[in-house]
Amino acid sequence: MDKIRQLFPYSFGAKELKDLILKIVVYLVIDLVLGILVGILGLIPIIGLIVGVVGWLVGLYVIVGIILAVLDYIGALK
Repeated sequence: MDKIRQLFPYSFGAKELKDLILKIVVYLVIDLVLGILVGILGLIPIIGLIVGVVGWLVGLYVIVGIILAVLDYIGALK
């Protein structure tokens, strides 16, 4: 569990619902901004492929971060 806390430090510590919502919104804004950048840089052939893979990995990080934030909020993680 310590490794997960090191990889996703922002996902833990929400005590109130507004804190959880703020964490989720921050994750979604990061994903939105990166999606726009991937869309713009995707027009360049080789760089677009690399940025697409990085975008996919960051998207996966965002999804896992949101799931961990919700699980931590409801107390399912120890």
